[in-house]
Amino acid sequence: GDAYDNALMESTIGLFKTEVIKPQRPWRSLAQVELATAEWTDWYNHTRLHGEIGHIPPAEYEANHYLTTTKPQLTTNI
Repeated sequence: GDAYDNALMESTIGLFKTEVIKPQRPWRSLAQVELATAEWTDWYNHTRLHGEIGHIPPAEYEANHYLTTTKPQLTTNI
């Protein structure tokens, strides 16, 4: 909840509108917009190469982060 959160969201929404909403109009139905949004979100998180994190997709970076920072849980069998 600060100004930086708002700036990031506004930037992402602007990018989405520029890449998806405006070029593909006129939209015929809400279902078309929903499908395009889901496809773009999947691409944005799982396929897009992000230069600031080593040119890998954000989802891969996140998975690698949790693999390297999560400590194994110890279980005991009694």
